[in-house]
Amino acid sequence: MVSDPTRPILRLRPSAAVPRQIGKPANIQRPEPFARQRQDQQFTPTFRRLTEVLQRDPTGLSLRADPTALAPERLLVFEVKSDIANFARAINNIPGLELIDEEELPSDEDKSPFAYLLVPDLAALRQIESLWRSWVAGRTLPTGYTPWRDVFACLRDLRVWGPADRVQPLDAGILEDEIDGRDDDELIPLEIELIFRSSTNAGVVSEAAVSNAVAQVGGRVIYRARIDDIAYHAILAEIPVASIRSVITRQPGSLAGVEPIMHIRPQSLVTGIEANDSLPASAPAAEVQVSPASILALLDGVPVAGHPLLRRHLNVEDHFGLEPDALVAQRVHGSAMASLIIHGDRNRPELPLPRQIHCIPVMGSNDRFPSDRLIVDLIYQAVLQMRGGAQPSAPWVIIVNISLGNVRRPFHGQLSPWARLLDRLAYRFGILFLVSAGNVTSSFPIPTFDTRAAFEDAGHGTRAEGVVSAIAAIIADRRLLSPSETVNGLTVGGRNLDWVSQADRASARTNVNPFTELDTANPSSALGPGFADSVKPDILMPAAREHLRVIGSGGGIVVSPAGAARGAGLKVAAPPRPGIEGGEAFTNGTSAATALASRTAHRIHDALETAYGQEFLQLPGTARAVLIKALLVHPARWPEHAAAMVKRLIGPFGQGQASRQKDNIRRFFGYGVYDADDAIACASDRATFWCVGELGRERSVDVVVPIPAVLGGQARPHSFCATLAWFTPVLPGRKSYRGVKMKILAPDDLDELAVKGHGSQPDLNQTNRGTVFTRRWSGDRAAVVADGMTITLKVQREPDPGNPVDETVTFGLAVSLEMPGELRLYDQVRARLQPRPPQRATP
Repeated sequence: MVSDPTRPILRLRPSAAVPRQIGKPANIQRPEPFARQRQDQQFTPTFRRLTEVLQRDPTGLSLRADPTALAPERLLVFEVKSDIANFARAINNIPGLELIDEEELPSDEDKSPFAYLLVPDLAALRQIESLWRSWVAGRTLPTGYTPWRDVFACLRDLRVWGPADRVQPLDAGILEDEIDGRDDDELIPLEIELIFRSSTNAGVVSEAAVSNAVAQVGGRVIYRARIDDIAYHAILAEIPVASIRSVITRQPGSLAGVEPIMHIRPQSLVTGIEANDSLPASAPAAEVQVSPASILALLDGVPVAGHPLLRRHLNVEDHFGLEPDALVAQRVHGSAMASLIIHGDRNRPELPLPRQIHCIPVMGSNDRFPSDRLIVDLIYQAVLQMRGGAQPSAPWVIIVNISLGNVRRPFHGQLSPWARLLDRLAYRFGILFLVSAGNVTSSFPIPTFDTRAAFEDAGHGTRAEGVVSAIAAIIADRRLLSPSETVNGLTVGGRNLDWVSQADRASARTNVNPFTELDTANPSSALGPGFADSVKPDILMPAAREHLRVIGSGGGIVVSPAGAARGAGLKVAAPPRPGIEGGEAFTNGTSAATALASRTAHRIHDALETAYGQEFLQLPGTARAVLIKALLVHPARWPEHAAAMVKRLIGPFGQGQASRQKDNIRRFFGYGVYDADDAIACASDRATFWCVGELGRERSVDVVVPIPAVLGGQARPHSFCATLAWFTPVLPGRKSYRGVKMKILAPDDLDELAVKGHGSQPDLNQTNRGTVFTRRWSGDRAAVVADGMTITLKVQREPDPGNPVDETVTFGLAVSLEMPGELRLYDQVRARLQPRPPQRATP
């Protein structure tokens, strides 16, 4: 049933915290260690060579001269066949060893954890070599060094971090294209990320060494940044093309061989948008009083702040001085995102938001990142300006829209510094970051159709199946774009939906609508999963009905996502065009979808403020932010027909494949799609509740949900669902990056409610990997509901995955009961709660 704004979301309160409920211990299977003889044959020559060199050269200078040798101040890569935590424990007793990073990559055999260890001096190397000799000889290792036994027994490989590691194939390919046809002495910007040293002095020495190496090849450093909170240390440098050629080929004598360097990458490049089919602007749906107390910030391009649709609604803070260089006619991105947040899709008039949007431009000329800044530091400084220091410029902001992405940094399992930054800032300031998944706009083949005519004339089901199968065949090339792998933020994908009129839709016939009757993700919307195989994107929001252009054929057609247009686009405020002042145009993509998600987040806040006044506004900002996060995901459902199509076409097939089938479905849809109004209000046949609380280490709380009598005795579809969200502290460089893990325990009395786990949702293991935990139970048998019946949800903080976190962590919880068509449900629940009269909010 359509949501009713007169039926607000209802508040529940958690019980006092108690020790967590301890379940059955996990059955952790330890990997079978390698035979000692195998380890001896593979690794003893490496350690023997180290011993022999040190006997001849106690200073270790000859080790330093060999880039492949184990040497002081050199990053070593340990690949182990075991839990990486053993390695972390193993290094504790050797003074000075620095565990720089950990990651776990899938392999055909099992998980392949990697640890990156910086050895500070010869003494530490000698101690590792001594422990190896003791283990190979079968001797008991000294007290405190036992974990090294497991490391040595499960060691797959041991090598030095080298040029091939510093320059990844994708980055090398981008650089090769960028320097093609350019003169040898032309300077090209590179982002050089250093091995992060916890000691500031060591970091200074490393940076000086890299800066000197840059100068020696004829380059120059133009910017530097060190952010200890996320273990990030980088410089932006301009390097001659001739030197970049040697970097691309990974020559040891090039910058690729400079030891303090972790990665060399092309400068970040923002994903762009289009705003097409300009037309004069129509009036807003209505004029509203606008408060300057912003709760939502937009980090984006410079907007046309004087646009009739924007000027009353924006507070622009040009902290980086980017506005003067941004020509008004080029201010597309920031204007479009601001318009969507304030007004929604102007194809469907809605009331503007009641508070100003705080806008800090982070893109300047041509809607591009500044050429002389590192985007990670730019975002960091912008958020500190708003929320940090003694005089923050936007102290009430708890929602930040980032409809941006680095098109040169698709997610391949390792968190980008930008994503790590958002995670840290989310926890530190209690900010919900909404981030676009990214658009993959490259062309792709559809082998199902030989000609454009065959593609156009196919039935809607056949055409949709052909496109979905084609995308599935190249799924590895359509990954999320940084920073959308964020763990604390919500990632928004593009849904094939807009509100274009039928008359305007007819104008889009020059291109082909691949999904005329299918509710699904747009063809260009980047796909998951996220970090540690978590659910990403989290939700899909309207991104316009994206059409495809046929650009070639031969063994099947080749298509490319078409730009937005009047017949397939979201209508937004746009820069002036010749003859059109204060106009509008049409856009699409995940950036636009994210702006609509931010608008929905603000509307949730507005609805709760209206219903509860100061009772809601006096909650800490973090509590309101995590509650909005939970309510944004809570209504999401997999689109039934599209999910069934993915399962049917991609599989895998056979018994026991349900989890892998769900894995493929969630790559496309995350937790799903929904009508934005369902996140904001209830309906006669649906009651949604909200709750906030805090949990200390290994504690739990109970949340009691009233069950209305009308749910009993009726054999008709009904459901019970709950969504938990929080911000976790993070541990940069550790596989146990997510510092705090929470979950909802399934209630004991679900049988009485005649529901069981709903099949069309990510499974427990998939939803248990991020900072959103959601479960849905459903059924169609008659429930047994006693008078005054309640169901108790237990919200529990599990043992912290890494080092214990002593702070309490705030959570937000959303719960819903629904029986479609039963119009007494909401009123019965509301009567049970006996809500207090709302307190009026202060302006």
